[in-house]
Amino acid sequence: MKYQMLMNSILSRENLIEALKLVERNKGSHGIDGMSVKSLQRDLYDNWDLLCNSLRDGSYQPVPVLRIEIPKPNGE
Repeated sequence: MKYQMLMNSILSRENLIEALKLVERNKGSHGIDGMSVKSLQRDLYDNWDLLCNSLRDGSYQPVPVLRIEIPKPNGE
């Protein structure tokens, strides 16, 4: 029950709009997919219901992030 309340709060349109405003205000750049903030706005508007449903039912599969290891002088 608490999970559903938290997920509904996270996925609310108000929260989405506030998050997008913060990204724009901070002059956020594209993510790993190369999508611009302007494109993201349109994509979220067009696919919001599909995205929310896949997050709620656990079927959302994010694209894996490529990882690069940076060698450190101490071997870590």
